[in-house]
This record gives sequence, C-alpha cells and structure tokens, in this order.
Amino acid sequence: MPETTTTPRTKTLPKTERPKLYKVILINDDFTPREFVVTVLKGEFKLSEDQAQRVMITAHRRGVCVVAVFTRDVAETKATRATDAGKAKGYPLLFTTEPEE
Repeated sequence: MPETTTTPRTKTLPKTERPKLYKVILINDDFTPREFVVTVLKGEFKLSEDQAQRVMITAHRRGVCVVAVFTRDVAETKATRATDAGKAKGYPLLFTTEPEE
C-alpha cells in the first residue's frame, strides 16, 4: 500500500489596515460673517454652539483651524458641502482636507 503524506492547509487571513484619516480645515477669510460660519459648523459637522464658536475664533486668530478628522471620503464630502453652503450665500467660505500625519 502506498504511503500518503498530508500537509496541513494554512489559512492566510487578509491583513486589514485602518483607513487613513484626513483633517477638515477651516480657512479664515475676512468676508464671511462669523455667525454664518458657526451655523455651517453646527449644521455640517454637528458641533455644539460652544465648539463651533471656538473653532471659528481659532480660525479667525490663526488663519486656519482643524474642524474634525474623518476617513478620506467623509472628510472630502463634508468639506465640499460646507464650502458649497458658503458659495450658495455668496461668501468665500473655504474648507479643505489634508492627510493626518
């Protein structure tokens, strides 16, 4: 009778990586009313009144402020929607995204 050898099968599990995160950044301008910026921050990013005020003031004083950190698709969508809200009202409100380090 021939001798058979069996080798165990090894399962290779796919290695899943965490998605890269992106910062949504508010860029200050001297034309968009502060109240409107706070309204957009509350509506699009679900910030409280106090948080939205702090983000707006930080952007006003420093020129830019990180609003939140999301996965790439979410960050780009929120930044685009917030920027479009400003454009719809005729303001140069600008949100951008960049990879988190």
